[in-house]
Amino acid sequence: MSEIYKIMMDRKKVLFVCVENSNRSQMSEAFARMFGGDNVESFSAGSKPSGIINPKAIGAMKDLGYDLSKHNSKSLKEVEQYAPFDVVVTMGCGDACPWMPARQFIEWEIPDPKNLEPVEFNKVRDLIRQKVKELLISIFAEIPN
Repeated sequence: MSEIYKIMMDRKKVLFVCVENSNRSQMSEAFARMFGGDNVESFSAGSKPSGIINPKAIGAMKDLGYDLSKHNSKSLKEVEQYAPFDVVVTMGCGDACPWMPARQFIEWEIPDPKNLEPVEFNKVRDLIRQKVKELLISIFAEIPN
């Protein structure tokens, strides 16, 4: 089997982290599952999880055919058992995001949509969708030296 083919077949593990794990990281996890299929193991967590998924996030993803109500708001402690990750993406938690074993760390500057009206909330959702697509393309395009 060629190395390039093997890379494409290797399942990638991606962790998305924000503060509450109720909006941005949850939608990121959902998009990674939608676009990555069986090639991606997607997780999300919060540095200070709220314990709930924002109903606005559930509604925004339902509009795209994804049931986010089946997700749970989790702490980093709850997902560390799945480490190491290929990529850890943080959104807005800054120094509050503890280190997790990963090959690559990325910070996305995405505003917290928690208090936005639905039209503006969906703009953030769509930004996340685009960033997740770009991320998946980049991690599956890696070719070893």
